[in-house]
Amino acid sequence: MSAKTRGDQSFQRGSGPMTLFALTGGTYAFLRFTDSGKRLSATMKRDIQAIKERDPAARSDLEIITCYPGLHALWFHRLARALWRRDVPLAARLVSQVGRLLTGIEIHPGATLGEGLFIDHGAGVVIGETAEIGQNVTIYQGVTLGGTGKETGKRHPTVGDNVVIGAGSQLLGSITLGDNVKVGAGSVVVQNVLSDSTVVGNPGRPVIMEGAKVGIPDIDYTHLPDPVAAAMKCLVRRVVQLENELEELRAESAGAFPVAAQPKASGKRPRPRRPIPASEEACDPVRLEGTPEI
Repeated sequence: MSAKTRGDQSFQRGSGPMTLFALTGGTYAFLRFTDSGKRLSATMKRDIQAIKERDPAARSDLEIITCYPGLHALWFHRLARALWRRDVPLAARLVSQVGRLLTGIEIHPGATLGEGLFIDHGAGVVIGETAEIGQNVTIYQGVTLGGTGKETGKRHPTVGDNVVIGAGSQLLGSITLGDNVKVGAGSVVVQNVLSDSTVVGNPGRPVIMEGAKVGIPDIDYTHLPDPVAAAMKCLVRRVVQLENELEELRAESAGAFPVAAQPKASGKRPRPRRPIPASEEACDPVRLEGTPEI
């Protein structure tokens, strides 16, 4: 083997570590000493902090960086978004598709995502081109922020701050969710939702939680309001009211007849007045908008 060949092999063996060192040093210098790098570093730290605040399973920064596909999808989106804003749509879509293949989360480069977004688990999440998401939003697996047809322009949802969107929920069309909204798992939302409310069902129906803000997600889906059960309680209450009124009318009509003209007693004891169930929130027409007044 000639000296030239041995020299070439030695150079090739040493080029790998040198390249890695150069890339690492360049990345550190960019993040540490440039304004854009400092902003990017602060944003990445905020992404990691959001996961630590909202996921009790997160034990360390290294675990979050290596094992959370929702975080990876956000970082892929930031790169794709930068290309999209620089009028390089094909490259942006390619980066988006690579992120989708690696994470199972599809975020269109045109979507606008606020700080503090946490996509938990993430499998099957789809966020459309004109979707807008506010700050400190939590999205669980299987959520779709999609359109409803082939219309152009704004056609995807706008989500406010501090919103929690439960697993499998579908938010469709150019709708707006206010701040501090909670969407129950499996809900289908096709209309605007006011702030400080909870949405459940298909189609999703907002139920105001006495004006209380949702804030940090408690993931307590067992205590979400059930509009169907609430409506049934309201019907039971109304039936009892009608029965009591009917008994009163019967008593009044019986008293209006002379004794000889009164119908013969059937031998049945008069039914006592039934207590009316305590008032339920469902009987408030403000809480169940669109239902007839009772």
